[in-house]
Parts: sequence; C-alpha cells; structure tokens
Amino acid sequence: MEEWVGGIWDRWITRKAEQRFPEAAVHLAEMNRSLSVFFRGLGGDPGLQVQNATSVHHGSRRRWLARIAGTGQKTQPASIDGQNLRLPDQIAAFPERQLNRELYLWLAALAAHDVPTSHDEPLIRNQRATVVTLDRFPALLTRYQRLVEACIALRIPADQRPSDEAAQETAIQQALRQPGSIPQLPHLRNTKSRPIQPVPMWLWPVDSGQALPAKDRQHQDSDNSSAQEHQGERKKAERVDAPESEHGLLMIFRAESLFSWAEFVRVNRSLDDDPDPNAGAAADSIDKMSVMQDGERVASRVKFELDLPAAGEDDLAIGEGILLPEWDYRKQRFLADHCCLQYLESRDIEAIPLPEHLRAQARRLRSQFAVLAPTRRWQKAQQDGTELDLDAWVRQETEARTGHACATDNRIYQAQVQQERDLACLVLADLSLSTDASANDHQKVIDVIRDSLMLFAEALGETGDNFALCGFSSLKRNHIRFHALKTFEESYSALARGHIAAIRPGYYTRLGAAIRHSTRLLAKQPNRQRLLLILSDGKPHDLDVYESRYGIEDTRQSILEAHEKGVHPFCITIDREGGSYLPHMFGANGYTLLRRADELSQKLPMLYAQLTQV
Repeated sequence: MEEWVGGIWDRWITRKAEQRFPEAAVHLAEMNRSLSVFFRGLGGDPGLQVQNATSVHHGSRRRWLARIAGTGQKTQPASIDGQNLRLPDQIAAFPERQLNRELYLWLAALAAHDVPTSHDEPLIRNQRATVVTLDRFPALLTRYQRLVEACIALRIPADQRPSDEAAQETAIQQALRQPGSIPQLPHLRNTKSRPIQPVPMWLWPVDSGQALPAKDRQHQDSDNSSAQEHQGERKKAERVDAPESEHGLLMIFRAESLFSWAEFVRVNRSLDDDPDPNAGAAADSIDKMSVMQDGERVASRVKFELDLPAAGEDDLAIGEGILLPEWDYRKQRFLADHCCLQYLESRDIEAIPLPEHLRAQARRLRSQFAVLAPTRRWQKAQQDGTELDLDAWVRQETEARTGHACATDNRIYQAQVQQERDLACLVLADLSLSTDASANDHQKVIDVIRDSLMLFAEALGETGDNFALCGFSSLKRNHIRFHALKTFEESYSALARGHIAAIRPGYYTRLGAAIRHSTRLLAKQPNRQRLLLILSDGKPHDLDVYESRYGIEDTRQSILEAHEKGVHPFCITIDREGGSYLPHMFGANGYTLLRRADELSQKLPMLYAQLTQV
C-alpha cells in the first residue's frame, strides 16, 4: 500500500514540478537536416555536424516544488567545438511547438556567428554573437524578441532570489533584451549563492579535453534501448589514479565447498568479461566518468586492433609503395608524403565466367547500354559531303527564285560522321571491414559490391567506354591497400571477373588518399570527360587521427583537387547518416543515397548512364 501511494505521489509531484510541455516537444532528429542547411546557409562552419548535447548538473537555484520532486537538476546546454554543434536532443520548454522550433533555429544562427575565445565568459560571448547575428539578419529580430520574453517568463524572478543572485539575474535579463549592454556579470559575494540559471538561448563553453568521443558510446549492445535513445551524447571524463592494493590477489574459501566432478552441471554463468546489459542505463545516469590505468596485464584482455595477416596469407604486394600527401585541417596545410599506398593483388586468381544469377540482368543491361555505343549519323547543310541534302537544295532554290536573299555558301550536302563518347571512368569501391555486414537475408555488402562491379563492367562493354575498377581499404596512414581489379590498359575479361570475385573485406577507410591516387590515374587518360565513381558504405575512418572531422576535411580537399584536374567525382553510399557530411565533402549534387545495399547492382549502371549523357 505504501509503495502504491508513494508511486502515485511521485508521478503527481513530478508532473507538477516539471516545467516542460511534452505535447509541444520538438526533437533534434526531426530538425537535424533543416538545421544543418540553415546553419551553413547563415555562414556557419560547413565542417561541423549537428549532434546531441551533453546532460549536465547545472547547480543553479530551482523552484521549491522542483526541489521537493527532485527534478530540474540537469540541463542540456547548447555548445560548439571544433567538430560538432551540440544541441539538446529535444526542446519542450514552451507550450507552443513553433516557439520550441524557433529556439532550435536561433541556436543554429547564434552558433554560425560565434567566435569563442579562452577568456570570454558566456555573458560576453553570447551578447557579441547576438549583436552580430541580428545585425547581419535583421529579419530574425522579431523571433528573437519573442523567444526572449518566453525564456524570461520561465525564469525565477529577481525579487525571489538573494541580493547577489538578484543582481546577476537582472543583468542577464537586460543582456537578453538589450544585447551588448552588460560588460560583465556581477560577482557573487555570498558563498552560499548558486550559479546562474541556465539560459536556453545561449551557447555554453565545452571542455573538449575532458569529453569522451561520441562514437565510443555507439558500440554498446544494440538491445540496450537506453543506449540507443541517448546515442551520440557525450560524458565528461576525468583521469584518476588506480587504488593501491595492499593484499594483492587473495581468495578465501572453504575447500569442502568446491564442486566435485559428479556435482558439475553445464550452465551458462556470467563472467567478468561478459558485457553488462545495464551498462547503457548506468552510463546515462552519471555526468562524469572516471578513467584510470592500472598498469596490470590481464590475459583475457582483447585489444581490438586489426593486425596484418602473415605474409604467406596476405595479398601479394606489387611494386613499391606510393607516397601521397594528406590535408591537416587543423594546421591548414598539406603533410607531404604522409601516406603510403600499396598495390595489392589477391592470391590464386582464376578466370571465371559471369555467375549464373547475374546473366539475365547482364543481358538486359547490355541491350539497354547498346544505345550509348558510338554510332554514325548524318550531318546536314554541309559545304562538302558524299550526298546531296535535298532539303537544303530545295530551300536554296526557292529563296533564289522568289528573290529572297540566300546564303553566300552552298551548304547543300550532307556527310556521315562518327559520333564518339570521349570519356573515361574509374570505379573506386570501399572494401573496408564494414562491408562484411549483411545487406539482406542472402547477401553481405561485399557480395553486393562484387555483383555491382561485374554488372557495371558488362554494361560498359557495350559502350566501348574507357574504364577501370579499383578497390581500397587502409590500416593507418602507412598501409593503404589498393586493388587494381581492372586497369584502363587491359580489356574486361574472365580474368578481370576473377579479380572482382576475389575481393574481401579489409580494414578501414582512408578515403582521401585513395581518391588522390585515383585522380592521378584518371588525369593520365587522354579522354575529354573523366568520371570518378566512389562506392562507400560509411564516412572516412581509420585507427589514428583519421576520423570525425579530420577525415571529412581531408576527403573534401581531395575532391577539390580532383575538380582542379578535370576529374568529376560522384559518391554512391548506403550510409543512412550520409546526409550530415556528404554535402560538405562532395557538394549538393555530388552524391546519392541508397536506401538498401542490394539496390546498388541495379542503380550503378543507370546512374552511370545519367552522369555520362552527351
């Protein structure tokens, strides 16, 4: 009975104390795409991605009902760092859904004009960004004023606070209503005074050195619903020393309590190395994680870093490695000879016929692509030609007999000319470890890539276009594995199909280096049009610094280099989150997203036909 009454009381007091309006909530997931476009359209850093903010304890004064209910202790302050614009996962502060949506837009606009410095406090920093934003975009003033009044209405009034907190609250409200009018925040003299109440319209500093990467939380058990809901949030971390052990390893037990062989029963028992199903919920309930290194070696510990196989089991290395530069966006310069690309060839390659399950589709594609093959056509109204152009002759005679002016040259012939398709195409396939994932009930992603490359080659055989097929993966900057499945110099044959059939998932995705080398290969071709088709299932990534924004910026720089050399890159990806980073790398019209991996074999030849129309 007591528990039942307590549960009713807890739900009632929590609902009364909570200053939220769930029915008007706006979620970041539904605003992510429009916020990204809005942020970049207002001049924001195009390399930043919109992510969930971190929940932290604010420690400021709360209303008495919230203190009784134990609510309102955490907030998700908006922040910006060198890689992400972090916004609350949902905003339900106002009863009107439109106001909650406008708060998201205002935070994106403010972040686009934020210039943080190490010595600025949030009051000065946000006032400066607000003044610049409203000066550049006066149309936002009405929205801003409406948001200010709505935010102030939610705050604890100054007359209900201690004197020093009241002075700070008055200054904050004036800074909101008249940005730029408060040079500094009044100091708190009373040691029992609380920090300022969070201002949802402002950006707050973030200590990026103490933040755990967001991707580290994405490797938790997929069945853990709590971890899925808060995926992308960061937790603050601190380094602590490991506690010293005084007794070492000591096990105290009674020998007669051990099981005998007769008493042994086969049951599944949890081990220390087993994943904790409640780890996600435990991580979400804390604000700061303490990380320590004990220096001890544990035999059962597994280091998840893919090592290269033995030389006898690995692919055959061809020639010496090729040194390539890499773009470091932090230093805004190229790192010369920073990467090493190595040509590899799979062992035991055998010439194979086209697989049976692809033959019907290959015949259909060959008939469709036959219309793209070079043909001869007649050019009319020529000065010289093999046959008379009757239409031109009749028109000229009619004009002469009716007294109308006629052309001075006799363009009354027609000539037959060859219509050529002067283009070269290189298909660069991502062969990273992620391609080992399932595409459907019957195939993995790597199987879909094999089928797509074979069908693509069969289709291009009918056009006579110059093309090459390559694949790549990487293991840090000194080992970028590059497979030339079919070069520009060789014709497509059963042996080339054997090369395609032998590809297998590799390691990671150092995309910039692979694009730079592919651009070099295409730039050597004499064709007028050069197309680089990139097949990928995820963003650039490697074990070292090549992840997040570093990899994205290097890939973007390699795309810009390709355009300068007359190569036109185009990316085809199955990454559902590709819309958040692909526009920055390839441009708005430089990529396409596929909903399913098994669509690749059907869409790739058709996309090629659209991209190479002359």
